[in-house]
Amino acid sequence: AANAAAATAAAEGLAAAATAAASAAESASAASVTAASGAASAAGSSAAAATTTTTTKPLEIAPPVSIPNNNVSESGQPIIILLDQARLETIKTRKGNFELLNCDDHRDLCRKLKQNSADHRPDICHQELLALLDSPLNKSGNLKLYLRTHKGVLIELHPSVRIPRTFKRFSGLMVQLLHKMKIKAGTTSTTLLKVVKNPFSSHLPAGTHVYGMSVQGTLYAPNALARTLVPETAEECKEGGKGPVCFVIGAMASGHIDLNDHPYIEKLIGLSEYPLSGVGANTYETIIN
Repeated sequence: AANAAAATAAAEGLAAAATAAASAAESASAASVTAASGAASAAGSSAAAATTTTTTKPLEIAPPVSIPNNNVSESGQPIIILLDQARLETIKTRKGNFELLNCDDHRDLCRKLKQNSADHRPDICHQELLALLDSPLNKSGNLKLYLRTHKGVLIELHPSVRIPRTFKRFSGLMVQLLHKMKIKAGTTSTTLLKVVKNPFSSHLPAGTHVYGMSVQGTLYAPNALARTLVPETAEECKEGGKGPVCFVIGAMASGHIDLNDHPYIEKLIGLSEYPLSGVGANTYETIIN
């Protein structure tokens, strides 16, 4: 009887323990469900907030740009750019062909002529021409481009000229230009490239303000410089004293613009405190203008 009573008490204890464990499990499950529901509601609130935040005003479309039919700016004067000191020099090879002297193909010849091959970089002029002719400033008819070699040959470029993309074809075109003095379009009688007489100042309109681009020049904020120098309308050009503007940019591998070659330059200006390549300066300038 005592053993039976003890067994009964043990069974009752086990049953009570099982009941307590079951209630504890139910409590833990309820707590986890509550936490999960809280997390879900918080995530829903975050998603709603994110939806509210991302639901912003769509991007505004830029207004269309009206390009004049006569291919000139409202001020009536395009911006004039002179690429100065371009290394464009022809040589005759052993095969009897004429080529543009450059540091890659004629290193031995430069050594024979006792010249620094690093100075013969006609590719710099090629890159600058592509950057300028591809700019919106030129495509809108607001750019007049000249080129001056290191030997003083002055070249005028028509706005519709298309410079070859590859340097090899560009070299052939420059050799033909320097020998024939002009290049005409194949289908029309338009002269795309031609050698003109010096000095360069004789080709500038009356009242033109000429500025040289150099890292040694006075540093100006580009936007403020463009608003100050470049006239926007013909009335501003007449009343505000803002005449046509010309920028002289170097097309050489090293060195600076010589003011003795350009006594008409009013001031040397810079767009950055760092030395910029010719392509970088041209791109920076055409974007600002």
